[in-house]
Amino acid sequence: MVSEHQFITLVLYGEKFLGIIIVAMAETGENSVGVIKTETIRVVEPEKPLELECGKKLAPIDVAYETYGELNEAGDNAVLICHALSGNAHVAGLNSPDDRKPGWWDPMVGPGKGIDTNKYFVICSNFLGGCSGTTGPSSINPETGKPYGLDFPIITIADMVRVQKLLLDKLGIKKLLTVIGGSIGGMQVLQWAIEYPEIVKSAIAIATTTHLGAQSIAFDAVGRNAILGDVNFADGQYGSEKGPDRGLAIARMIGHITYLSEQGMREKFGRKLRGAESYSYDFNSEFAVETYLDYQGQSFVERFDANSYLYITKAADYFDLKKEYGSLAKAFANTRSRFLIVSFTSDWLYTPAQSEAIVDALVANDKDVSFYSIESPYGHDSFLLEPKTLGLFISGFLEATHAKRQKGPVQREKIKDKRYEIRTRVDYELIESLIEPSAAVLDVGCGDGELLANLASDKNIKGKGIELAQELVLACVNRGLSIIQHDIERGLGSCADKSFDVVILSQTLQTVKNPERVFTELLRVGKKVIVSFPNFAHWRCRAQLFLGGKAPVTKQLPFGWHDSPNIHFLSLKDFDRFCEKLGVKVEKRIPLVKTRRRAVRFAPNLFAEQVIYVTSKD
Repeated sequence: MVSEHQFITLVLYGEKFLGIIIVAMAETGENSVGVIKTETIRVVEPEKPLELECGKKLAPIDVAYETYGELNEAGDNAVLICHALSGNAHVAGLNSPDDRKPGWWDPMVGPGKGIDTNKYFVICSNFLGGCSGTTGPSSINPETGKPYGLDFPIITIADMVRVQKLLLDKLGIKKLLTVIGGSIGGMQVLQWAIEYPEIVKSAIAIATTTHLGAQSIAFDAVGRNAILGDVNFADGQYGSEKGPDRGLAIARMIGHITYLSEQGMREKFGRKLRGAESYSYDFNSEFAVETYLDYQGQSFVERFDANSYLYITKAADYFDLKKEYGSLAKAFANTRSRFLIVSFTSDWLYTPAQSEAIVDALVANDKDVSFYSIESPYGHDSFLLEPKTLGLFISGFLEATHAKRQKGPVQREKIKDKRYEIRTRVDYELIESLIEPSAAVLDVGCGDGELLANLASDKNIKGKGIELAQELVLACVNRGLSIIQHDIERGLGSCADKSFDVVILSQTLQTVKNPERVFTELLRVGKKVIVSFPNFAHWRCRAQLFLGGKAPVTKQLPFGWHDSPNIHFLSLKDFDRFCEKLGVKVEKRIPLVKTRRRAVRFAPNLFAEQVIYVTSKD
């Protein structure tokens, strides 16, 4: 039975009946922005055309946009959202009470959501070249009185950003708390941070890249060729007549495949047939995945312009920061923003490795950058389909950036794994006492960021953290720290030699697979390396092994043999010999018992429960 909040639609592909889809009517709830009208404003007048990167000039230029929330008195709470290929200005809420569905990122934008419209003034515009109100190939060419079609000049991501800047000028927005976007929207974010460093306080780039690889360009090329080869394309002058619908639908199908992941497609469709028990032995769509793609293609045709698809994908293909600036390090050299870079593990279109390349370039420039790759089965579309997890990172980053918060409470009850509970340790106070004010500090395995936050607050250090666990990375983001999800076993290639005054490896050395390689790398990037670890030669451990004949479990080592993160079992004597072998200077050795800050002086290898070393190497 269809409820009062649903409607039935027949799904057709050309003249072929595919089936019936029951679609829920959009509803506004207490956390919705409600009904929002799309506005249009002229940002370029006919007499003052905008010169584009291709060398041609364009005028007039109108921009469709929507705003949500209110600009505060200080004017420092503005958030600009940049959309991807098929998006538009309508990011949240409804355009009318009877809309079929809300804006394209409605789960993320609204009161109490990841981008909280009770706190922030949000702007989203349809970018240059689009087909949802902003000047593009379907707009009227004033010289001919007809749609531009292929007479529209080739545009770039930089052109889109310049038009967005003109919009902000018209709206009186002088600074941005953040610019945020995913996919092609993320490209715009990077361009904003590079081109307008004095305006952008922070940048959130999600599932994006500094340039497309050959495979991505190839997919774009096949999609464009499907459109260009359609018999109804008419050299782009199809106007209001029947256009290259089949070509555009195929382009969308190809693109949509790249937005999904193999795991997601397998779990959602498998080899299921749609509405049949056996094969039909013809070329009609019969697998569930086929009819799904047919539906995606047909629905796209109903709302998108084929010429815009050509121009937008070409703009994405041309985007190449390394080529434009000579290197990624040079591209980001003059940026002033805080950065949050987010990728998704199953995204094979804009991979986590491409996001890490952005992070590496920012780290090489000593920029304030945080990074996390979210575990998700949804592929490239994850940035639209993971609002809960992504929303936590975005809201925490925005709040910390707006409040300039470096130290604050962390909800420890959410971090339940006992291996992280011991991160509140006695060695934190001692380690802090060993670090000079204003030092550059890297904390490897930084946990929830408590030590870094304390150092930033008490000693004004310039700190960066490395951590793997999602809940701990999120805690660091909430504190306003620069935190990167990274496996230290992979090295720190983006960090220059002796780029940190102090590197901290607290209670982590015994958990890594290759301690020698990790320790050597830390000595390369740090002038000093502070190492702390539990002493496995403590008398309680010895007693349990000798008398009980079982793997020891103590307050300092609260793990069973089967669930312990510790894979190496070392004592003070072991580490002394380790340093001697590597030619490392031990500047200080502080053996500790429980919560006492005084060093153990008698038989430390027997009575110390943990130890702190200060080491260095020329």
